[in-house]
Amino acid sequence: MTTTYTYADTVVLTRRSLRHVLRSPDTITTTAITPVALMLLFVYVFGGAIDTGSESNLNFMLPGILLITIASGIAYTSYRLFMDMQGGIFERFQSMPITRSSALWAHVLTSLVANATSMVIVIGVALIMGFRTGASVLAWLAVAGILIMFTLALTWVAVIAGLSAKNIDGACGFAYPLIFLPFVSSAFVPTDTMPGPVSWFAENQPVTSIVDTIRALFAQQPVGNDIWIALGWCIGILAVAYAAATAIYKSKIS
Repeated sequence: MTTTYTYADTVVLTRRSLRHVLRSPDTITTTAITPVALMLLFVYVFGGAIDTGSESNLNFMLPGILLITIASGIAYTSYRLFMDMQGGIFERFQSMPITRSSALWAHVLTSLVANATSMVIVIGVALIMGFRTGASVLAWLAVAGILIMFTLALTWVAVIAGLSAKNIDGACGFAYPLIFLPFVSSAFVPTDTMPGPVSWFAENQPVTSIVDTIRALFAQQPVGNDIWIALGWCIGILAVAYAAATAIYKSKIS
């Protein structure tokens, strides 16, 4: 019975959060504009200076662009959560017969929907620009699964920021390092072209394994151990962020 109530409460609060997004669709379009602009820049301006081997620049760079899309989108999750905290929404929820965790999950599910929409927009623009792949349905499902896991992991990081921030700048500003993380990875240039310490960092951070996995799936090539490393990073970040976020939330509403 408790599970049923939790599900019902989460659905209702998710609808509330999604209505806020629909009333301000510029949040989704803004999230997509930056990655699309970067994609145009890297393909049409810097494309000739970047050696991607036999693979087209667009196919090579799209996985990294998708991760930037996610990192940009979660800033809005932190913002919406911070505004709810400042507006006393959670205090109102406490006086109502609803499951407390449903308020957080509503923001998380809204983040998944909003970021998925932004990624569809980015992929649509990439197809117009000439992106092509012979990836099978299963490969596409694997790509979608990895992107969802990465979104879920970063969303719970955004929840921590939204709950802990002292002001709106802090709630949104945490996302900037995450947005720039793909630039120090294999997303846009091979890691072996970087200086030693930078190359080591690039090869041992989560974005590289995720990008390499998605790139291999699109190119119909073996993914090797990259997919397990990518999933390990996503699950590890998700577990730590979820535990920290729920602990902070309980301390805030206790």
